[in-house]
Amino acid sequence: MRDSNSVNWFEIYVQDMPRARGFYESVFGVTLEILLAPSADAPGLEMLSFPGKIERYGANGALVRMPGVPSGPGGTLVYFACEECGAAGARVVAAGGKVHREKMSIGEYGFIVLALDTEGNMIGLHSMQ
Repeated sequence: MRDSNSVNWFEIYVQDMPRARGFYESVFGVTLEILLAPSADAPGLEMLSFPGKIERYGANGALVRMPGVPSGPGGTLVYFACEECGAAGARVVAAGGKVHREKMSIGEYGFIVLALDTEGNMIGLHSMQ
């Protein structure tokens, strides 16, 4: 590995892009931006990027709809940084998702909430308060 963190990009696969966009924009209070397909060899590929700055700490990523690639639980869990994960967790239900595990302490590392988005993907919410 290089002299950087091990994760530098993530993709969350979805089946219904408008529904998924509404969920993530509502829960995190952000606007996702259209990301053009990297090549013409990807018919049907849709990508919406989370806001981010390349020079800042952390990884950025996108929602992706790709024919033949299912969404849902699969073994990789992305944690989103939040000001207060309990408040973000409350917005999950209002945005059409489900809370899988309510806010819980992880000791000196803060707190987490585990949630399911509208596409069946499990995501983590993390905060220090």
